[in-house]
Amino acid sequence: ANGTHPPDQRGTMATPFAEELVATARAIAAPGKGILAADESTGTIGKRFTPINVENNEENRRKYRQMLFQTEGLEEAISGVILFEETLYQSADDGTTFVDLLRSKNIIPGIKVDKGVKPLFGCDNETVTQGMDDLDKRCAQYYAQGARFAKWRAVLNINDAVGATPSLTSLTENANTLARYASICQANGLVPIVEPEVLMDGDFPIEHAAVITEKVLAHVYFALSNHHVMLEGTLLKPNMVRSGAQAAVQATPEQIALATVRVLQHTVPPAVPGVTFLSGGMSEEEASLALNHINQVPGVKPWSLTFSYGRALQHSCLRAWLGEDGNIAAAQGVLLARARANGQAAKGEYAGGVGGAEGAASLYVKGYTY
Repeated sequence: ANGTHPPDQRGTMATPFAEELVATARAIAAPGKGILAADESTGTIGKRFTPINVENNEENRRKYRQMLFQTEGLEEAISGVILFEETLYQSADDGTTFVDLLRSKNIIPGIKVDKGVKPLFGCDNETVTQGMDDLDKRCAQYYAQGARFAKWRAVLNINDAVGATPSLTSLTENANTLARYASICQANGLVPIVEPEVLMDGDFPIEHAAVITEKVLAHVYFALSNHHVMLEGTLLKPNMVRSGAQAAVQATPEQIALATVRVLQHTVPPAVPGVTFLSGGMSEEEASLALNHINQVPGVKPWSLTFSYGRALQHSCLRAWLGEDGNIAAAQGVLLARARANGQAAKGEYAGGVGGAEGAASLYVKGYTY
């Protein structure tokens, strides 16, 4: 590739969308910008609304997402928004579709396409993600509705101290499912965000998390190669490498950064334009600081290293909103401040200190699902 045209090489899937996929992936991974993950399922958004006494109904979900998307200046730090299917078809009060509202800000709409996890029987509390049936048809419909990227989350567990989990069954099933999803997305014009999340549930040290995350990513990129996925038109959404949530000694942000970058250097080809980290239950401020340190690690980092945060962008905003129209401006100000903090962190320029007590509140949930 010469920097403007997608590669035309044997072994990469031929798709009429190749140039568009490359352009979309690069736009999402633009310097200093990242993704707002607003793709909480109906059940999960209910868990967000309960602490602020907001009823979980379609109108309140629409009003909440409208508040997020109408935030003035959001496009300074947000290049893409992941939507839940319901939200992709909703509109603002004035009749403007959410897709058009986001596009008017040069924010690319995306869509969560997986249907959650199911147990891998006979394995040690391991899972595989479902949603493959009719995925091609759904991707075509989502593209027609204006979505230009997609997300599929695989979940891998560390349930022991000797490396027995994730098992080979879990590693291969989840890697192949992610690769199959990615190829179907690209055939239908959607940039696939490949999300293999190693959960940080457990008392393991950061060194063990590094070994396992490296193993997971190696399996994923082997599968993506076997499925002829064009890496230039993909994004990776991994966990940061951290200590287990129950570990007695917690790694510092500097240690998280070094371990995370090293694992990526060992596994992620430079053809991938961007790595959009998940926040994995870190507080808003922890997630911003860790991303900032990642971008300050010396050495070769051929990808954009940025964010795809849900809880770590929305927690304080929700608490400021409380479902009240009179609080919308204040809540949008809180969202914008955190988005800007993460935009700065994506360039290694975040000084810290945004958000106060809410920004420092832990968002960790064991066995997190959404």
